[in-house]
Amino acid sequence: MDGNGRWAKARGLSRTLGHKEGVKRVVEMLREAKKLGIKIVTVFAFSSENWSRSGKEVNKIFSYMRIFLDLYKQELLKQGVRLNMIGRRDRIDEGSMKKLQEIEVATANNEALLFNVALDYGGRWDIVQAAKKIAKDYKTKKISTDGINEAVFSNYLSLRDLPDPDLMIRTSGEERVSNFLIWNLAYSELYFCPKHWPDFDKKELAKAIDVYSKRKRRFGKV
Repeated sequence: MDGNGRWAKARGLSRTLGHKEGVKRVVEMLREAKKLGIKIVTVFAFSSENWSRSGKEVNKIFSYMRIFLDLYKQELLKQGVRLNMIGRRDRIDEGSMKKLQEIEVATANNEALLFNVALDYGGRWDIVQAAKKIAKDYKTKKISTDGINEAVFSNYLSLRDLPDPDLMIRTSGEERVSNFLIWNLAYSELYFCPKHWPDFDKKELAKAIDVYSKRKRRFGKV
């Protein structure tokens, strides 16, 4: 969800107001995804690298996230949306982490749509932490080297037994995955939209899905 700051700058606004507007788009996309029958949505809300931004901006991002959770908790429950956080949990402030965990528990049995929120997440971190878990299980003889394959390795990653994403959408004209789900995106279709995230509405989502639907996915086959 790229381009919040640039969207705000182009309008003479502060970067933080761009993030506030970006939160509204998340709500709209979740509603539209549910209407379209999409079962899993994963958003890259805050990367491992985003800690390098100013403390003021980081605090505002998490502030807006807490506001989002307060405002839409009941809607998530009513609409059958399950919230699941992926990423490190030890560097996020206590207030934000508490709210996230409360809603994870409250929505745990919802099945209409799975909403994965990647916070303090990095694809390389994901692979490294999976390797550490495998090494630990090998040391305690829970797994052997012969028992390690791609499917087993995937189950040690943040998305575990979920299917790999069919489509990755990146906004704001950037054309790279930027350390997002780099294992899981191996065969995903990539769609790059020139519009900044606050301008990415349901019409843009429909356009992305239309482009995706016309692609032929061969997965290495002829």
